[in-house]
Amino acid sequence: MKKFLLLIAAVSISFGVMAQKGKVTSALSYIDQGILDKAKDAIDQALTNESTSAWFNTYFAKGKLCQASFESDNPKFNAFYPDPLAEAYASYEKAMELDPKGGIKKKLITGMVYNSLAVNLYKQGSTRFEAKDYAGALKSFETQIKITESDKYAGAVDTGMFYNAGLAAVNSSKYSEAIKYFEKCTEMKYMGITPYFQMSEAYMSLGDTAKAEGVLTGLSSKFPNDKNVTLQLIDLYIKSSKNEEALKYIKVAKESDPNNYSLYFAGGIIYLNQNKYDDAITELTKSIELKGDVYDTQYGCGAAYINKASEMFIKANEIMDVKKYSEAIDQANAIYAKALPYMEKAYELKPDDVYAMRSLQELYYRLKQTDKYTVIKAKLDAIDKK
Repeated sequence: MKKFLLLIAAVSISFGVMAQKGKVTSALSYIDQGILDKAKDAIDQALTNESTSAWFNTYFAKGKLCQASFESDNPKFNAFYPDPLAEAYASYEKAMELDPKGGIKKKLITGMVYNSLAVNLYKQGSTRFEAKDYAGALKSFETQIKITESDKYAGAVDTGMFYNAGLAAVNSSKYSEAIKYFEKCTEMKYMGITPYFQMSEAYMSLGDTAKAEGVLTGLSSKFPNDKNVTLQLIDLYIKSSKNEEALKYIKVAKESDPNNYSLYFAGGIIYLNQNKYDDAITELTKSIELKGDVYDTQYGCGAAYINKASEMFIKANEIMDVKKYSEAIDQANAIYAKALPYMEKAYELKPDDVYAMRSLQELYYRLKQTDKYTVIKAKLDAIDKK
């Protein structure tokens, strides 16, 4: 009698395990049919049942469900998991870990499951990037890279994913990670010179000017006909306050591109910051001749004249002779007058710019243009009250 009872108990346990495993099989069927709510109920039960909570097929089915919930057009299904693709990847990896015979790995390869997951991750990463969720985008692209570099992925590696990961890392302020991905792009010769520029910018963001410079100075032999190398070096030297080096490369760039207004603008701003106002005016005036609709250039030229006139006023106040003092003041006012058309043009190009308005207020006051002074003062007073 005891043996009979034990046999019944064993059969009951066997049927119980089969029933739970049947839920996993049903879940896979529900997924294929798009009935994802029933699939989730079945998988949740399997995950909490002792007989199937550590079964590899349970996690394989969960991975399939996570992918399906991401791909679904139903918001209810999309909300099953906070990050369905990360959950899918973790579930597939767990399934392989629990599978001693390697059957799950074969399923993933023959079914090209990781190929479809990589495509999903690219879509997710792109969507996150467009939404400015750069940290989330980086996570998606990094998982995509892991998958495509694994032996479960069947197909060619998408070189663009490294560049995508690099951009997401830069925008997440994870500059060391960005450099790693851009270096990979250079190894694969993806996008030519661009990843080198990105690497240099990332090093600059880390405060490593020497490495940033080293990346750029090595490019002239690799890309001898690319004018952007010189421009990038100019930008680097300006940002690192190496003005003489910047001016040297500006001169070189002008020889091959004499009509590039931005080169004259860059030189002008360097001279302006060095208080070399005549040199600044010469450069900025040339930049304006080449392209007259740039706010920064017009404002910069006006500022150069204003600063020069201010210095002349300071020097004039040291003159004791009344006649000579008066002449010096007149000369300073004449320089202020030269600033006016540039600052008015800057204001025209950017009507809401407070800096241009304040400069005009000072010029109208000094040049005794009362009507214009009253108008600009009223606008500034209205802004200050906000």
